[in-house]
Amino acid sequence: MENDTDMLSVVSNVVCLEDCLHIQDIPDDKVAFLMDTKYTYPGYYRLFLVRRNDILLNIEKALCDDGRGNVLLSSDLFAEIIPGVERSGPSTPLVFCQLHYDLVFALRCHSTVLLKKWAERSRHWPPFEVVNKVISFGACLSPVGCKESPQRHLEWRICFNSGETEIMNSLSDTHLKMYVMLKMIVKDVLRPQHKEVTSYTLKNIILWQAESYPQTLFSERNFFYWLREGLGKLKIAIATKHMKYYMIPERNLMEGCRLRPNQQSKWISVITEMMNEGPRIILRLEKIRKAIIAYPEPLMWYSKMRTELEMLMLECMVRQHLFLGENDFVSNENDMSVIEHIMLTLSRCYVLPDNINGELMARAEEIVQTIALNLNVGNLDACMFWQILYRMLS
Repeated sequence: MENDTDMLSVVSNVVCLEDCLHIQDIPDDKVAFLMDTKYTYPGYYRLFLVRRNDILLNIEKALCDDGRGNVLLSSDLFAEIIPGVERSGPSTPLVFCQLHYDLVFALRCHSTVLLKKWAERSRHWPPFEVVNKVISFGACLSPVGCKESPQRHLEWRICFNSGETEIMNSLSDTHLKMYVMLKMIVKDVLRPQHKEVTSYTLKNIILWQAESYPQTLFSERNFFYWLREGLGKLKIAIATKHMKYYMIPERNLMEGCRLRPNQQSKWISVITEMMNEGPRIILRLEKIRKAIIAYPEPLMWYSKMRTELEMLMLECMVRQHLFLGENDFVSNENDMSVIEHIMLTLSRCYVLPDNINGELMARAEEIVQTIALNLNVGNLDACMFWQILYRMLS
């Protein structure tokens, strides 16, 4: 396992409120804190104690006086719940049975303002039901302050872990592949040493892109176009040291990053080169490059089979127009994707009174059967045939 497993532990007897108007609705056994945004960066809060109870010993130790008679909960002191373990941001690294974990202790907060603002944004994605689910998950506060803040030891950062997981799960296959590709590019090509560009920054690039355009535009066929767009956003983020947080646009994810001027110019130059390379960009990635070098024959063989299949489909489309004419299309055909158009064409080729079309389709069937054989598909029924054909042309 290359990455650590993230674990979030929410303290059950503590709740944080945006205001005290409904504090009476909070159960008596809960300790209550007021979330204060004065003198803090967007997405960060100071927590003032407004109702004390039988507080856990560790939380009691994290309380401090601000010199004005107010009691605050220190994020630094709270994060030291497990003594003798070095922190990594808000998390505490742990090792159990040779598995690495990043454990974060957090507080539940009732934050409706930020989630409502996010939900009301004009967007193409995610769908309405996902937005509602994200709102229902609510938010938490993690013990980490803004790097640039003089009072960062007192600040807490709002996070939407469950909601963001739900959002990521609703991404298209194309977007998930783009996210993986961007992570590989940063790791293998840029090689940051001090988390100047994190995977979380890349995730937000993908989320903004998904929200900004209709989902019908994102397909495997134009994958490299959108990857280039993503690289362009990364280039701008590095040049300006600014990346808007998807849930709170006012928060800069690259605030306080340790990007040096010479590092910025070098990475901008490298990304510009990659953007001009097109699909050849994958050769910069070690794992993919090794696969191509180690197994060139299977890749070349599949490429030839796919190219031949595309030529057969184009020929079928041309012959369909010759035999049936352009007026034979269904009324909503203009709304179809390219792949749907091709699949409809194929179904019509079977009924054309021409032996050549029969031969074209017979060869297409041979190609699909050969691919199915290499995929160890046991029973190639009609449904599986069309699925493989669709995937090859996507």
